Formats: sequence, structure tokens, C-alpha cells
Amino acid sequence: METKGMKASVGMAYGDDSYAVGVNACQDAIDQLGDKNPDLLIVFSSVKYDQQKVIDGVRSVAKEALLVGSSTSGEITTAGPMKEHSVAIMAIKSPEIKYFVGVGENILANPRLAGKMAADKVKEQAGDSLKAFMMMPDVLVGNGADIVRGVLDSLGAHFPVVGGASGDDFAFKKTYQYVNDKVYSGAVVGLGLVGNFKIGIGVKHGWIPVGESMKVTKSEGAVIHEINGAPAVKIYEDYFGEEAKIMRTEALAKLAITYPLGMKVAGSDELLIRDPITVDEHGSITCAAEIPEGSEVRLMVGSREEAVKVAKIAAENAVAQLEGSAPKAVIIFNCIARNKLFGEKSGDEINAIQQAIGKEVPLIGFYTYGEQAPLGGEVKNIEQCNSAFHNETVVICVLAD
Repeated sequence: METKGMKASVGMAYGDDSYAVGVNACQDAIDQLGDKNPDLLIVFSSVKYDQQKVIDGVRSVAKEALLVGSSTSGEITTAGPMKEHSVAIMAIKSPEIKYFVGVGENILANPRLAGKMAADKVKEQAGDSLKAFMMMPDVLVGNGADIVRGVLDSLGAHFPVVGGASGDDFAFKKTYQYVNDKVYSGAVVGLGLVGNFKIGIGVKHGWIPVGESMKVTKSEGAVIHEINGAPAVKIYEDYFGEEAKIMRTEALAKLAITYPLGMKVAGSDELLIRDPITVDEHGSITCAAEIPEGSEVRLMVGSREEAVKVAKIAAENAVAQLEGSAPKAVIIFNCIARNKLFGEKSGDEINAIQQAIGKEVPLIGFYTYGEQAPLGGEVKNIEQCNSAFHNETVVICVLAD
């Protein structure tokens, strides 16, 4: 077995005993790595489990490794999307990479400051050689776009940021973030990577615009009050007619998961997706992240075929950025909306990604409540690297020597 260069492996476990599942998933990852002392563990767990017990179980097997992770709305491994609640762990060993971790707490009070704090802590340790930043924020308690903005306040406007927002199996009540021995909620975890390695980032969604482009004429943060001078909900009422009436009584989120809004942004050939969550009595729509006043928006429709097709393109884009180096590890941040769109066929998307990257390359991921990545996956022309908060998108991060 080669000792130089990067090695990665993925382990998983499921069952009813939270501690045992943590132990077994970590042991599985370490057995496959062929090394008892990984440098980094990335842990993704269902909220079905007692989160602290899972982490205690993992730590009992690998005490020295740096650990970061998140609760999920579904776990993904090299074998595809997990059919039942599980704990999935990626172990990485590389003589060439150093990792630094930072936590920004209390997103509820100030999302932007929390993002900045997580990045500041990473930067303090890593210095100017910081090459990439991975984040796992809690967006149930604060605006995800603001958290990303805070990270960029610290790292600079054009810095490659990749990540996914913690999930809780589609309950939208409480999510968790992990660092080493500790479980957080309402926080953002940041992981900085330093050293001699390559990173590729692919980002696509494949949602298709329907109807004409409209203008957001009144909005505040994540709340759209008016589109084309009329109550925002009218964009749905015009399209769905009578059916749209239920949206004022039931959560819009159920419908919007396959009919989100798309917003035109510079630097991306795709519209940036925004998930509507709720409608108030005035017809104002609250989204998962903000849509600035003056934005051009369109109603979007989910297409399984298109979503599979673009997932493969996103993976190809990520691999192309490695400049010929072989992918050694893949981390996927995939929106829960995609899982809902695919239903039983969610494995098709992961298959398509693996066709581009290689079936054998260790792969871990989770279904998120929002993704972070540079628009268009741009990491080479750093002046055009504009990291943003995405919805309903698949983000693929590939690491290589």
C-alpha cells in the first residue's frame, strides 16, 4: 500500500445503540483506511441517534484525529444514499495536508458574526497559507447567506468556500454540528485546509425555469413582499390557480421543494435557487435565504432527468479542476429537495457523479438544508471566485494530491 499521498476511506453503521453505531462506523472507516491514526474524521449522522453518544463512540476508536461533522437529512456513502438512518464517516490521512477547525456560535443572535468568528479562528491557526474552507452551518436559526457573508468578511471576497447546512431528517426543528468531542447546535463549524493538495468544486442544480422573468419590487432580507408590484405569492397563484390557495394555510415548503424560485446572478450560467418556506396573510413569501430587491426571478420546475445530467457535469467540472491528478476523496453536499425530487431513484444521481469521478473513489455526503460553493464552481480564476449560499443544488468537492 502506498504510504505517500492522500488516502481516504468511508465507513458506516446503523442500529439502535447510538454509542455502538459511532464505534462501528469509525472502526469500519479505520479498517478500510488501513491506518489506526487518521488525520481527519468527517462525521455525518442521522438525528435519530443521541448525538453526543455517537461522537463519544467515534472518539473511543480514534482519539487523536481532528473531528468535524453535522447532523443530516440523509447520509450518502460510496455505496450510494443510505436507505436507513445511519452514521457515515470519512477518514483521511495525508502527509501533505494540515487541518484547522473553528466554531462560530450563536447564529441566532448574529449569523454574519458567527460566520466571521468560525473563519477568524481557522485563519488565526492557518495563517496566510489557508487554501480552502469547508463549513457546516445551522440555518434553522439564522440566514445562511449572512453566515457565508461573515466567512468572506474574514477570508476575503474571493475565497473558495464549500459546505452544507446541517439537517434533521426533514423535521426542521433542531440541527447539530460537531467538533472533536463536542456537539453544538445553532453554530457554524469551519474546517480550513492548508498544504500541497488540489481541490475541485462542482455545483449545479438542473431546475428548469417556467414562465417569464419577473422583478422583485419589494423585499427585506429573506422576505419577498412584492413581485412585479403584486403580493409575492401571486407568482404561484397565477401558475397553480385554485391549488395555490392551500399555500396560505399549509407550508409552502412542501410545494416549493419542486417549484422553487430562481434568481439571476452574475457569474453563474444557472439561476441561483431560493426555497420559499412560508406565506403570510399579506402574500409575502419568506425564503431560505435572501432575494435582494430588484432581483430578476423566475418560477422553476424540478426535472429528474436534468438533475441527474447536471450532477454528472458538476462532477466532471470538479475533476477538471484537479489538472490531471487522480481524485482521492469526494465530499458531497446535496440538498434535501433533490432527495425529495428523486424519491426512490436518489441513487441515480450519485451513480452519475461516480461515473465522472470513479466508482472506487471514497465518497461521503449528506442531504442538506442549503449548500455553500463558489458560483459556477469557479476556483481557478480567483478574482471570479464568488462563494454563495445555494438551495436545491448539488455541491461536489473533490480532493487530490
